[in-house]
Amino acid sequence: MDCRVLSIQSHVVRGYVGNKSASFPLQVLGFEVDSVNSVQFSNHTGYAHWKGQVLTADELHVLYQGLKLNNVNQYDYVLTGYTRDKSFLEMVVDIVQELKRQNPNLVYVCDPVLGDHGSMYVPENLHPVYKEKVVPVADIITPNQFEAELLTGKKINIEKEALEVMDLLHDMGPDTVVITSSDLPSSLGEKYLIALGSHKKVNADGTKVTQRIRMDIPKVDAVFVGTGDLFAAMLLAWTHFHPNDLKMACEKTVSVIYHVLKRTIACAKGMAGAGKKPSAAQLEMRMVQSKKDIENPEIVIQATVL
Repeated sequence: MDCRVLSIQSHVVRGYVGNKSASFPLQVLGFEVDSVNSVQFSNHTGYAHWKGQVLTADELHVLYQGLKLNNVNQYDYVLTGYTRDKSFLEMVVDIVQELKRQNPNLVYVCDPVLGDHGSMYVPENLHPVYKEKVVPVADIITPNQFEAELLTGKKINIEKEALEVMDLLHDMGPDTVVITSSDLPSSLGEKYLIALGSHKKVNADGTKVTQRIRMDIPKVDAVFVGTGDLFAAMLLAWTHFHPNDLKMACEKTVSVIYHVLKRTIACAKGMAGAGKKPSAAQLEMRMVQSKKDIENPEIVIQATVL
């Protein structure tokens, strides 16, 4: 039986963000991906120029109605990322809830994109929608530290507080929470950032257990766009293949990104020339060239079980 994903994300003609970042890797791993493009832009907004169109909540509803009329609105997963519009986000929640009524086993993977490093880069009216409507229907969420703090109203200064924040997020709905990046100090030094994961599962005998992991991830000296979208897509895939092993799922997810970025930075530096800073176009992820790493990533970053 095919595993089918409804991915509601942005689309770019050139480059890799949103659906362009998620679809190919998921397809390579055997998933059928049905893409709704929340925006269609020429390229991501980190370039000097960009043009394009934005899908409205009503237009999203029309597309979904088309699927429904043909009775092809059956999904195993829903994947969402960056959204700027409150009514669009609320429509996504309505769609997820309807799909979950049809398939109670549907897994909703949500990257709750709100901001980073202490500032929001979406309108503030999205914050309560994520907190009160989106996170409660999500099964897997991938916030960064700032987003996790915003959603719970609790600051993270030490690892213990991060674990408490993940428990608060579990209480809001999701069984799996991965804080994709944080400002917590790594024992390996300042060239590493800490990611943390927590997965709640119920054993066959009804007892509840929580698996928690920490990862020390080497920092990359460049600004990439679309890595969060790739992370969420790969976490969807590897939690599907390793449903009760968050350690393995996160190791494979992070290792895929490591291989893709390593290849990308090497190519970008080669194109830019010695001593020159690569451009946004040169730093587009080398996704197709990384097909083998996506299918079978060599584990280069280990997770520690806490």
